[in-house]
Amino acid sequence: MVAKIIISKSITKALNYNEQKVSRGQAECIYAGNFIKEKEDMNFHEQRERFTNLIGRNASKTNTLHISLNFDPSEKLSNEKMADIAAAYMEKIGFSEQPFLVYRHHDAGHPHVHIVTTNICTDGTRIKTHNIGKDVSEPARKEIEKEFQLVEANARKVYQLIRVPAIDSQKVVYGKSEIKRSITNALDYVLRQYQFTSLPELNAILKSYNVYADRCRENSRTYKNGGLVYRVLDRDGKKIGVPIKASSIYSKPTLTNLQTHFTKNEEKRKPHRQAVKEKIDQSFEKAPSIRQFLVSLRKKGIEMIPRVNEQDLLYGITFVDHKLRCVFNGSDLGKEYSAAAFREKLVELRIRELLAQSSGDKTSQFAGPEIESKLVKEVSSPVQELFKLLLKTESGYSFVPTEPAPNKRRKRKKNLGL
Repeated sequence: MVAKIIISKSITKALNYNEQKVSRGQAECIYAGNFIKEKEDMNFHEQRERFTNLIGRNASKTNTLHISLNFDPSEKLSNEKMADIAAAYMEKIGFSEQPFLVYRHHDAGHPHVHIVTTNICTDGTRIKTHNIGKDVSEPARKEIEKEFQLVEANARKVYQLIRVPAIDSQKVVYGKSEIKRSITNALDYVLRQYQFTSLPELNAILKSYNVYADRCRENSRTYKNGGLVYRVLDRDGKKIGVPIKASSIYSKPTLTNLQTHFTKNEEKRKPHRQAVKEKIDQSFEKAPSIRQFLVSLRKKGIEMIPRVNEQDLLYGITFVDHKLRCVFNGSDLGKEYSAAAFREKLVELRIRELLAQSSGDKTSQFAGPEIESKLVKEVSSPVQELFKLLLKTESGYSFVPTEPAPNKRRKRKKNLGL
């Protein structure tokens, strides 16, 4: 079993999220704990009133817990057993006296439930939630696995359950709510797992999911009002489908809220800076060609994304480390990783490749005394020729995460409840 906890400020949004699933036939409420009425005898307003009555007794802004319990796809669990598991989990994390609703969702490939509750008690005190995932939820999860004889969640199974697939742009249906849900799933995963410090850096990650955060044109109302929309991208990176307003998404990934992520991530990603630089340097030193350089980077989990303007001139490079889950612009790593410096590195790789070809081919156009001048002529081709390998996606290759690479040092810091 895998437990995920999201702590938020709005019980209404958490309830709406689940009730909308119920109205679409994608979920059902299977249990109501510590309510006067049974679940089938209550409407939405009565449910919300029970929670808001408690929340009003404390001025704390973070008052809502939205929990999901995810089970192995091989497990065939009845609604009754899922309700028992949810009740046992709530007791073990210290919420046995709190009102809570349990929803079983049917919109994923594995059985799972969502639990909505509040951490404000009857006497107005607040149940502490700091590090609740690591300190409380994890031990409770392991006890429940043994108690109910569930499949244990090792690292592989954890990420198989919570992984997020890329949006299939060929299946985009204009105006359909499924697109909003797919974008929301991708955003929830990326915002929780990756460290980025700007909108372009966020888009460098979202590209793997065929999603794009768009401020729209500078003269548009959206841009002038500081708004943000999310779009689906097709295979060519073109925007398609209906734009989804950031404010309409449950987690509220608006530009203002993203700024908070940017600030926090500045410090969080610092410990990974040197490791990313070393991976790039190692790939460059051993690579006999531009293609092999890119292959080596990908094997190390790094995606190199060039930023090219309308004139095909390189003005920046972004590195996304999908193993360390952090993003750096080249210039943030140092001058030697800036666009200008990397243009020279790629030219050097091209020369290295041509020299290797000439040494093994006597008929090569680069053999003979004029090799220097011919090499200079060869590598002075337009920038788009040097970068066409970078701009092309390798067929069959995807950075969408399926499971983490083994990393014992980071594993100790993992907190599935955050």
